[in-house]
Amino acid sequence: MRRLVQRVRRLPVSLLLGGLLTALVVGAALLSLVWTPFPAEQVRVVARLRPPGPVHWLGTDHFGRDVLSMILVGARNSLAVGAAAVALGALLGVPLGLAASAWGRWGDEAVARLGDLLFAFPAVLTAILLTAALGAGAVNVVLALGLFNAAVFARVARGAALAVWRRDFVRAALALGRGPLSVTLVHVLPNIAGVVIVQGTVLFAVAVLNEAALSYLGLGIQPPSPSWGKMLGDAQTFLFTAPLQAIFPGAAIAVTVLGLNLLGDGLRDALDPRHRSAGLL
Repeated sequence: MRRLVQRVRRLPVSLLLGGLLTALVVGAALLSLVWTPFPAEQVRVVARLRPPGPVHWLGTDHFGRDVLSMILVGARNSLAVGAAAVALGALLGVPLGLAASAWGRWGDEAVARLGDLLFAFPAVLTAILLTAALGAGAVNVVLALGLFNAAVFARVARGAALAVWRRDFVRAALALGRGPLSVTLVHVLPNIAGVVIVQGTVLFAVAVLNEAALSYLGLGIQPPSPSWGKMLGDAQTFLFTAPLQAIFPGAAIAVTVLGLNLLGDGLRDALDPRHRSAGLL
């Protein structure tokens, strides 16, 4: 027990704080699966724009919906979209980056140019194009963000893998007759896993922020399903009469993005071999 406490104390402060904030948001999302004070989609016009009180802890919006219930369900929706976008990006980008590092010059050049093409269209612009062609919705948001994340994952995985391919143990494995695929799976992928995890955490925060921006524009999660970005868009009309309606979803977005960014910074420090070799962990 004492050894566990000592190890926890040696962890980066950003990792502990980011993990705490992220756990708070994830807990709110999981709680919404089993309980909310009121149905998040329940409209009660007679209770519209009520301030926080004993019945509605965070008040109600212009349709009389309970804000706390919408915040809880919005956490679930935002995290689901962010996780799906990061997972799609990793599934597409990491294999491309690994293949580019293993194929050599021509394969590396092809993957690099493909990444440049995807980077030419920012995630929000890609989402606008997709929704204009296919219609607004969470699926198209995930697809747009996933394609952009794939380019990021490919570039990060390629850079990290190239450094591993120059290591002596990889050269020894090649000298023993192992093929590029075997070396990639056995030696390269495990050694870049930490970099990929950290990048995924950072992209998770970016995906949550982009989902909120697209929902604010009306291109993300569609009503009546709650979304933090849509709540901000609805609240702007009542910014001077009921400012709390904008503060609560804005604070939820800020806490989520801050927690994920701190978690990513902490994981980078904790997984950095230079920190481990220095005896910090």
